[in-house]
Amino acid sequence: MLTGSAADGVYRESLMDELRTIELAVVEGERQLAEQEALLVDLKKQDRDVSQAELALEMMRETQRQHEYDRQRLLSLLQP
Repeated sequence: MLTGSAADGVYRESLMDELRTIELAVVEGERQLAEQEALLVDLKKQDRDVSQAELALEMMRETQRQHEYDRQRLLSLLQP
């Protein structure tokens, strides 16, 4: 059983692992948002229906906001 600083170290490492995963999700989410926004622009230029693309974009933005919130939460937990 871990106690004291050893347990703190394991907890901190676990948080760091989670933060790395969230950071990757944030970066990937930004890339996907850019692609979806470009698709939306193209659809508008072609005078096509954009309702589904707009709905997908809003869902992606909400997911991105959640990832960013999770990142901030983890960063605050890691503060000394």
